Order: sequence, then C-alpha cells, then structure tokens
Amino acid sequence: MQKTLIRLASQIAPRQVSNFAYKQLLNPQVHKLRDFELAVLAQAQKERLAFQGFDIATYIWPGGPRKILLIHGWEGQAGNFGDIIKALRAANFTVLAFDAPSHGFSSKGKTSLFEFTDLVKFLIGTHEVKDLISHSFGGVATTYALSQLPAVNIDKYLLLTTPDRFTERIDDVSSQVGITEEVKNLLKQRLAAETGYDPRVLNVSDFVKQIKVKEGLIIHDKNDKVIPIERARNVVNNWPAGKMEEIEGTGHFRILRDEKVIKRILQFLKV
Repeated sequence: MQKTLIRLASQIAPRQVSNFAYKQLLNPQVHKLRDFELAVLAQAQKERLAFQGFDIATYIWPGGPRKILLIHGWEGQAGNFGDIIKALRAANFTVLAFDAPSHGFSSKGKTSLFEFTDLVKFLIGTHEVKDLISHSFGGVATTYALSQLPAVNIDKYLLLTTPDRFTERIDDVSSQVGITEEVKNLLKQRLAAETGYDPRVLNVSDFVKQIKVKEGLIIHDKNDKVIPIERARNVVNNWPAGKMEEIEGTGHFRILRDEKVIKRILQFLKV
C-alpha cells in the first residue's frame, strides 16, 4: 500500500517526493547492536573526534605493531564487526574502527558519502594503516578515499561485499519505495547540485583502477539480497590487484560473523 501511495504521489507532486527521498537518503537509520557487539565496544579505548561539524566516535583495541582499519557500511557501525574484532585481537592486531557521521554513537545530522569518505581518508592518513576491511557501502567510501590518496600504499584490502555504482543505490531505493523515473532524476540532480559531484562518476569499478593496493580480496555471497553479486564481479574485473571469492549461506549481514569467513579473513591477512 505504501509503495502504491508513493508512486501516486510521485506522479502528482514529483518535486515534493524528491525532497522527501533526499532527506531519507542523507539521514541514515541507527540499528540496535547485539549484546556481544556492545561488549566488544566496551573493551575499546574510545575517543571523540570533532570532524566537519560531527562528534565522531572512534575505537582502538591495542595489540601488536600491525594496524588494521575497519570501515562499516551505510546505516552500519563499528560494533557490526564485533566477531571479526575478537578474531583480529586474538591474532595480535591493533584494531581501529569508527562510527561514521550520523551513524552508531557519533552525533546525528544530515550526511552523505562525502563526509563518510573524508573521514576514512583522514583516519587512513592519521593512523598510517596498511590493512583495511570494509563492509558493503564502506567499500565505496574506502576506494574513493584511496583514489584521493595517491601517495598511500595499502598492503591488504578486503571487501566483505561491495557495491559498484553509486547510482545503483539510488535505483535500488527508488525501486523499493515506488519512486518514479522523474523523481529519481530530480534526486540525482539535487545530489549533484548540493555536493558538487555527479553521482554517475562515483563507481568502485573506476576507483579500484587508481588505488595502490598490493593485494585485494572481495568476498561476496551469491545470494546477497542487498547488493547483487554482479556488481562485485564488475568491480573485480576492473581491479588488477583484486581477486574475488563467491560464497553461499551468509547473505549480506551474517557474512560479518560467519566462522568460515572470519577464518578466511585471517588467512588472507596471513596471520
């Protein structure tokens, strides 16, 4: 019923619906963490970082000299990596993570890919990390950030599912809620006007051609309902340093706590 109403409203008042969709796109929802994930966060050294008008929650789990940065997805947060953090700590990594602007325990407000990307870029440069793990939309922010850091060399970069084209997210949201093609085009035009970036050029498959990564790996579930695997296949086909492993039985979110996936992560990092 709601989808039908939105489709009808899109035909009657496309600009108003576009404004509504724009607000939805730039105001991520915060999802509840599991008790275990909260317990993992409680073990971290926490700091607050003032960044572009946001109060950012950052986390460090001290370990050995090898540092790794974890980049969560859109509407995700650092705690989503709880099971992976536990395994990395046992392997003596120093683990760094954060909640992006308007995500997790960071302050709330209108945000976009660009604040997210700028924060990733800042943290990579500040902490001089050589290893990265991203989940979902975090792959867009990370590859874009690295493309803006030509002097930075990364040893290992692992993507747990990845989108490709930013416009595909707009297409997906539009399809889910019933937005018409006219409203979708208005939404893209507004994003370009207010951010200064054309959404059509924000593509992971283009960024990976530019980034300096010695060894990359994408792990993506064949039956991922959030990001179709064809998008990850296109990314790896354009990434000279990248490889891809297709798995089954984890979906989009459980991939973060699947025992076989975590074991493969450690193997990839050669722990």
